[in-house]
Amino acid sequence: MGARTKARKRALDLLFEAEQRSVNAVALLDERVAAPVTPAPLPEYTGVLVRGVVHHWVAINDALTTYSKDWPLDRMPAVDRNLLRIGAYELLFNDDVPDKVAIAESVALATELSTDESPKFVNGLLNRLAEVKSTLV
Repeated sequence: MGARTKARKRALDLLFEAEQRSVNAVALLDERVAAPVTPAPLPEYTGVLVRGVVHHWVAINDALTTYSKDWPLDRMPAVDRNLLRIGAYELLFNDDVPDKVAIAESVALATELSTDESPKFVNGLLNRLAEVKSTLV
């Protein structure tokens, strides 16, 4: 597993936990950086992702809601919802990551961590965002 893949997984863990505990994800990130709960420190890119998702929270959620066709965010599995936020951040706001890589990484994590239907859903929604990217940013 590559360094950025690990960072994405850790970012997903933090976003998921923050949502479940109803705490701010950046505050949770800062807490984990100050007092790690695992032997391995958080990758720097994990912080980039969490801070980026939170910074662009409204725009990301609006884009996902607009293009998810009959699937409001609150009805999506929590893992999918947060994976989509990471993927949307990378697609729309992080020019260092090629669109195809952002989509493939999100689909791979959905395959590993979510339902059987999740990879197809994540792939379809992120591909749609990539198609309309120029109108969103």
